[in-house]
Amino acid sequence: MIHQKLIQPESIVVIGGSDNPNSPGGKILENLLKHHFKGKIYVVNPKKEYVRGFPTYKNVSDLPGQIDLAIIAIAAKYVEDTVKILTEQKNTKGFIIISAGFSDSGEAGRQLEKRILAQIEKQGGNLLGPNNIGLINQHYTGVFTTPVPDLSPQGVDLISGSGATAVFIMEMAMKIGLQFNSVWSVGNSAQIGIEEVLEYLDEQHNDESSKIKLLYIESIRKPQKLLKHARSLREKGCYIVAIKAGSSAAGSRAASSHTGALASSDLAVNALFEKAGIIRVYGRREMIDTAAVLYYGLPKGKKIAIVTHAGGPGVMLTDVLEKNGLKVPQLGGKALQNLKERLLPGSSVTNPIDFLATGTAEHLDDILTTLTNEVNNIDAIAVIFGSPGLFQVYDVYDVLAKHIKQRKLPIYPILPSVINVADEIAYFYQKGFPGFSDEVLFGKALTNAYRQTRLALPDLNMSQFNHKRPVKIDNYKGYLPNHKVYELLKAFDFPVIPQAEFTDITQALKYAEKHYPVVMKVVGPLHKTDVGGVRLGIKTPEDFKAHFKQLMQIEGVKAVMIQPQKQGQELFIGVKKEAGFGHLILFGAGGIFIEILKDFKSVLAPVDPSFVMSKIKSLQIYPLLKGTRGKQGIDIAAFAGLVAKVSDLVLAYPEITEMDLNPVLADTSGFYVVDARVRLS
Repeated sequence: MIHQKLIQPESIVVIGGSDNPNSPGGKILENLLKHHFKGKIYVVNPKKEYVRGFPTYKNVSDLPGQIDLAIIAIAAKYVEDTVKILTEQKNTKGFIIISAGFSDSGEAGRQLEKRILAQIEKQGGNLLGPNNIGLINQHYTGVFTTPVPDLSPQGVDLISGSGATAVFIMEMAMKIGLQFNSVWSVGNSAQIGIEEVLEYLDEQHNDESSKIKLLYIESIRKPQKLLKHARSLREKGCYIVAIKAGSSAAGSRAASSHTGALASSDLAVNALFEKAGIIRVYGRREMIDTAAVLYYGLPKGKKIAIVTHAGGPGVMLTDVLEKNGLKVPQLGGKALQNLKERLLPGSSVTNPIDFLATGTAEHLDDILTTLTNEVNNIDAIAVIFGSPGLFQVYDVYDVLAKHIKQRKLPIYPILPSVINVADEIAYFYQKGFPGFSDEVLFGKALTNAYRQTRLALPDLNMSQFNHKRPVKIDNYKGYLPNHKVYELLKAFDFPVIPQAEFTDITQALKYAEKHYPVVMKVVGPLHKTDVGGVRLGIKTPEDFKAHFKQLMQIEGVKAVMIQPQKQGQELFIGVKKEAGFGHLILFGAGGIFIEILKDFKSVLAPVDPSFVMSKIKSLQIYPLLKGTRGKQGIDIAAFAGLVAKVSDLVLAYPEITEMDLNPVLADTSGFYVVDARVRLS
C-alpha cells in the first residue's frame, strides 16, 4: 500500500535544492513554491547558507524533527547514506529519488538500488523512482520539469513509465485544454510501478475521483495485478487508456508449433487489455484525443449528428465515422425543416448540418437546442467551428459551453482555427473544456473508444475449474508422444478421431480395412505437410501399401498414424504460454492456411464460453460458420465450448507451453480433432 506521507506530506525536504531554476533541485523548489505547497519545506545544500529564502542544512542529520517526504536530486553515490539517515533518524516514510545511476546503469547500480529500497522498506516507507521526474497531485507539485498542468478532480490521472513521455503527454494535453488530477512518473519502478499506482487509485476511488486513467507502459511487470485493478476501476465507472510501447520487437520468439509462430507478447498484451477493459492506443495524440472523448462521454448508440459551418471538414468526419462503424444518419422532420427556415439561405439540415461560414452564435444555439430537445434519433453531436478571421467568436464558445454543461447528449467541440481564433479557443479551455483540432483524428479516437468499450468483458469471477490431472505426463519433456496427446485429449472429453500408429505394414493394413477411407500421417516430423507426410482419401489395399512404404522412407519418420477420414470446416485452437501472462489461447480458421490467412482471435486463460462467442463473431470466417447461401452452419456455441475446454486443460497442466489442435473439423453433426500437438516446458 502506498504510504499517505508520499501522497499528502506535511513536510518536504529537497535534497540538492538550489537557487538555479535550471537544475533539478532548483526547479523542484520553484514548483513547490509556485504551486502553493501548504506544508513545511526544508532544503539540504552544503554549499549555500540560503536557497530561495530558506535557510539550508549542510547534512540531512541536521534537519529538525520528523520529515514526511524526501525529494532527492543528488548524485547516486550519495543517496544510500542519505536514505539511511532519513529513515533511521527522521522517520521519513516517503521518498522520490529523481537521480539516475541505479538499475538503469548496470549491475552495480542495480545492487545500490536494492540496498536503498531494503532500507526504506525496513522502516515501512515508500520509494517512487529512482530515475523519474517526480509526482504531481492535488497536495504538492514535486517534479523538476515544466510545464505543470492545471489540476482538477475531474482531470485525468496519468501514470507513466517514462518521465520524458509524461512531459510530452502533458504538453500535448494542455494544448487541447485537457486537465489533470495527478501525474505519476515511476521511473525504474524499484518498489512502486504502474500496477501499484493503479492499485492505489482503485482502492482510494470514490465518486469524486477522476474517471479517466492514462497509462504509458514500457514493461508489464505484474499482469495479474494490472488486470485485477483495471477491471475493478472499469466496474466503478472509470475508463483506462493505455499505450504499451515495444510491440514491434515483442513477437520474435522461435517456435515450432503453428500457434507458437502466430503468438507474440503483443498479442498477450492485447488479450490482457481486452480482459481488463483497457482502451489500447498507439501514440500520444491518440491517447489525448481519446481522453478528451471520454471526458465528454461516449454515445449510447451509433448515430452521430455533425454540425459544421465548413463543408469539407464535415464530409471528412462523416467518412471516418462511417468507415469505422458509427453512423451519420440523414435527418429530417418538421423540427429540422423549421430550423432550416431560421438559418441563412443555402444552409443544410440533413446531416451534416451546415450553417455556412457566416453562421453566427445564435444560429449554433438554435441548432443545438433543436437537436437536443426535438430530434430523437441521434446519440451525440460533433460541432466543427472555426473562423475565416473576419470577426471575434467568443460568443460561439459561450454557446458551446452552455450546451455542453446541460449534458443532454455528448457534444464534441472540434476547433480547427488554431491561429485565427487562438484567443477564443484559449478562452474556451479556461472554462475547463478540452477540444479537438482535427476532425479526422477526433473521428478515429471516438470510433476506437466506442468499439473497445463495447467489447464483451469476460467473467473474472468464474467458479474454480477442476484442476485434476487424469493423465500422468510428469516424466515427459518437449513434445508429448502422439499416443499420450490422444490419451490427454480423451481424458478431457475432446472429440478426437480414433487413431493408431504402426511400423508393421500388415498390422496397419488390417486396421485401415476397418476404417476406409483413411488418412495416413507420418509420426516424427513436426510439420507433416512440409515433408510430404500426409496422404488423404486412401480407399484400397493397393494404395495403402504403396503410400505406407513411401511414408516410412521419409527422413525422421518413426511410424505411420492411421485415422478415419472426415470432412468439414477446418478450424484450429492453439495455446502459447507467455511469461507472466499465463496461457494465450488462439482460435480461428485452421488447416494448411492458418499462417497465411491469420484469421484468428486470442484470449487469456481462464476464459468463459460467452466471451469466446463474442470473439468468434469477429472472425472473417464467421459468416461461413454461421451458414450462408443455403449452406448449413456449425454449432458455434459448441466451438466456443471447445476453446473453454482447452483453457481447462492448460490450467490443469500449467507445464504446457505450446499446443495445437489443427485442424479441428466441424460439420453439422459435430467436431473432430484431427491432429494435435502438445509441448511441455
